[in-house]
Amino acid sequence: MIKPELDPDFEPAVLWSREYQARVNESEAPVGISVALVRPDETCSVFNTRILPLKEENEVMTLRYLERTLKFLLWQRGGSKVLVSGCAPITEKLASIYSPEGARGFDYEFFGEKTYLQPLEIVACTADEIPEANEQAMPLGRHLDGCRIGFDLGGSDRKCAAVIDGEVVFSEEVEWNPYFESDPNYHIEGINDTLKRAAAHLPHVDAIGGSAAGVYVNNEVRVASLFRGVSATDFESKVRHLFFDLKERWGNIPFEVVNDGEVTALAGSMSSNENAVLGLAMGTSEAAGYVTPDGNITPWLNELAFAPVDYRKDAPADEWSGDIGCGVQYFSQQAVARLGPLAGIELPEGMPFPDQLVAVQKRMAAGDKRAAKIYSTIGTYLGYTIAHYADFYEIRKILLLGRVTSGEGGSIIIEKANEVLSAAFPELEKQIEIVTPNEKDKRHGQAVAAASLPGIKQNN
Repeated sequence: MIKPELDPDFEPAVLWSREYQARVNESEAPVGISVALVRPDETCSVFNTRILPLKEENEVMTLRYLERTLKFLLWQRGGSKVLVSGCAPITEKLASIYSPEGARGFDYEFFGEKTYLQPLEIVACTADEIPEANEQAMPLGRHLDGCRIGFDLGGSDRKCAAVIDGEVVFSEEVEWNPYFESDPNYHIEGINDTLKRAAAHLPHVDAIGGSAAGVYVNNEVRVASLFRGVSATDFESKVRHLFFDLKERWGNIPFEVVNDGEVTALAGSMSSNENAVLGLAMGTSEAAGYVTPDGNITPWLNELAFAPVDYRKDAPADEWSGDIGCGVQYFSQQAVARLGPLAGIELPEGMPFPDQLVAVQKRMAAGDKRAAKIYSTIGTYLGYTIAHYADFYEIRKILLLGRVTSGEGGSIIIEKANEVLSAAFPELEKQIEIVTPNEKDKRHGQAVAAASLPGIKQNN
């Protein structure tokens, strides 16, 4: 194994899982199981795997394998009811872990009443009771006609662009700090101000498209870290339907908002004219999105910030979900802040993560080898994690972007990730290309892709 320079105890999920499957292959009676993730709209995703024989000596390792795999599947694909065939005793333990009182109580609440508006269920069943997969892939965006506004809401800035027939005529970034802001009007008026700034550069506005971190279903805000500081009461009364309210303010023109990761993947697909694209944006958090080999999206969530990538038992914890070893601590400005002291870079106590990233980037630009070690470490994480993602996605291209990948540090991340793929996963190195946007797409690609979300003619 190639060990990350600053974090040699990193235990890649892909290596742990493959070691477990190697034991399964060597066992006398491996057990085939299926995991079906069913959503309220009756779409369904099915994942098939094998586990060790259902014996007491195998239970701890098998429970760990299934719990971490289920955690990944929930955040990748979503679901309000999980059916598991072939291992009823372990399924019962999974249901206890993913319960209000269990270790994954955060996930229970997230996938239950917050996202799908009904309690999360994990139920044992027979193989005959596993439903057929039904993903209902859908086309996304790619509409470039007319005068459009595209916006992107991040944890540290709001981006917008005014677009006429696919050409950007204005773009800007405005800093904001939404995470712990309790007043919902701060968010609502801030977003509307961004729209007005872009509209001032258009003769008229035909459509508005946006991307934002979180889960959005038919433009409704279900769960989003951007609004974590808003009370439950204000969330229900003012945030959940805020994009419907904004649409009304803008004369009910076509208005579409989706997860920022999906727009990232769409931007990559549009700029490269290729599909099977997994977009990864390393910024305030880790945003991800996926365009299928057919050029569509699925009902999946692709919230890989909360999907586990490190299986060591003392992995760093996510501040929001409380779980350990999840992507946000490895592929975001939080990762840079966490690795800084390990590299010997001491910054003022309490310095915000965005400012810590800027400080590290300045050191990188000045040739500081300590900063280079941070990016090398993230690149090693990424190489192993791409291999892990490839167990769950069909990938031909990884589109890498976000503030963490800016400058020379981004080149080191890609170089190191390719080194890991070449040494440990040569078949994937031949299959998957890691790319970054060109300067034009870096500045405008996300906004143009967001602006392309609504169809005009179809909605008039």
